[in-house]
Amino acid sequence: MSGTEENFDTTVDFLVVGSGGGGMAAAITAADRGIDTLVIDKGATFGGSTAISGGGIWIPNAPTLREKGVIDSRDSIRRYLDIITEGTVPADRLDAFVDKGPELMELLDRSPHMKLYWVKGYSDYHPEYDGGRPLGRTIECTPFDTRALKEDEQYQRPNSMKGPLGLWVTSKDYHDLAMVKRTWKGRKASLVAAWRVASNVIRRRHMATGGRALVARMRMVLKDAGVPLWLKTSMTELIVDGTGAVVGVLAERDGRTVRIGARRGVLLATGGFDHNQDMRAKYLPKHGVPDVSAGARENTGDGIVAGQKLGAAVDLMDDAWWMPSVFHPMGAVIPLVSERCIPPSVIVNGRGERFTNESSPYVNFVHDQLDGGHVPAWFVMDAKAKSRYPFAQVLPGVPFPQGFYDSGVVHKADTLRDLADAIGVKADTLVATIDRFNGFARTGKDEDFGRGDSAYDRYYGDPTMKNPCLDEIVEGPFYAIRCEAGDLGTKGGLVTDADARVLREDGSVIDGLYATGNTSASVMGNEYAGAGATIGPAMVFGYIAALHVADVSGETSRGARQHSRAGEVA
Repeated sequence: MSGTEENFDTTVDFLVVGSGGGGMAAAITAADRGIDTLVIDKGATFGGSTAISGGGIWIPNAPTLREKGVIDSRDSIRRYLDIITEGTVPADRLDAFVDKGPELMELLDRSPHMKLYWVKGYSDYHPEYDGGRPLGRTIECTPFDTRALKEDEQYQRPNSMKGPLGLWVTSKDYHDLAMVKRTWKGRKASLVAAWRVASNVIRRRHMATGGRALVARMRMVLKDAGVPLWLKTSMTELIVDGTGAVVGVLAERDGRTVRIGARRGVLLATGGFDHNQDMRAKYLPKHGVPDVSAGARENTGDGIVAGQKLGAAVDLMDDAWWMPSVFHPMGAVIPLVSERCIPPSVIVNGRGERFTNESSPYVNFVHDQLDGGHVPAWFVMDAKAKSRYPFAQVLPGVPFPQGFYDSGVVHKADTLRDLADAIGVKADTLVATIDRFNGFARTGKDEDFGRGDSAYDRYYGDPTMKNPCLDEIVEGPFYAIRCEAGDLGTKGGLVTDADARVLREDGSVIDGLYATGNTSASVMGNEYAGAGATIGPAMVFGYIAALHVADVSGETSRGARQHSRAGEVA
């Protein structure tokens, strides 16, 4: 659709579509450069998938890391990224991420609202590669009392990091709490958790952690900058001028169609096609087509489709940020992260055989699962494991709710042979698989798949064991939990250049159109550098897009803003 400024309902310099980490970073940057900016989001709450994530940010040499002495040479970072991307990502995009990431974090650190810490010990996902770090480079926001958002608190997307009676835990807290039955550090963490519950009851705080803390803090920065946010505003079409440049969007808001102009550009930060079943069927591998996604429900590929209508190229559409998952009986998707490191456990296919390192990074695990057609798989553990470790939001020693059994997600049996019968695998094969694994557990060396060799594997393992990821599966009753090929969001999207500009099939630029996050093809290629390698790049390329917009020549903001009062959520 074409348009001119005269027939827009409202016009700004820079329009950001999507209020996740990438969109917010772009808006903060643009506001810092004096660019009149508006953020719109189709959801009734802000934050997108960032808000329901763990909130990790993977940006090497961020100020938070440098302050702790975690300083990398540019060459070492690039070597690491070159290895994991295997030549599938243009060098200038990798350069842009590495060079501009610290700049973005320096900008955010200027705000008193942004408080971050290094998650020391949360290893890069491939620490054994040249440039990888066993102690990790992931940073997160410190917990945040969302009462500071005032009237905007009601519009914040909830996530699963908040426990009963106001209990809040960071990813580091969870790492320790998972060992509550095994280590003194775990027991200490449980006492801290009890204190937090009591404290919150008295102080009536509304504490947020993880991704929810990140988007709350970024929203505070946007409020200070006077950047408005329109919720329940769904982009339906991009508007172009006579030259084919993007000059605005058509959107649905409050039951009517509005035309929003953008003098300098539009950034698409609308997420992937997580919950668009037609797109999943068209692009994803056969066993990844079912919607087992933990991404925001609003992620239906809107930005990708809008770009394609203008001739934009796409890439990596057959991949996702895969995550082995289980279905909660109430319908939620529960990612399996720490659970796959439970020592007395294995994951087997429909033949009752192991097929990969259970404790490997989740994208790699599901790649192996999909490549071999091992869907569903079965997570098998014994009574000892059930009594010691949390699993799928069920505390150690607490029985699985009956709904897990009724739905067929969990099976329980007194013997491994009976368990095999329950899940439809050959009993002799399952018993042989467990016997072989138990032999590895006794020696502390997994000779088949190297489980526990990597610092990443060991992070969530049990430090009291010879190999933190290996222990014998011997005590009945035994459990089998159905393991799906889930995801945190899709990875493919619009092809962009080093300035986050969207490119056509012939490599030419679609003027005025930018993309970041899961709306764009990932700068990580088919891999995952470390915890936060989704959010970190999304934020960095949002920052880069805003920098490019700030350099675009053209008319600056003029007159009073037509769209909303400064900083308002509407």
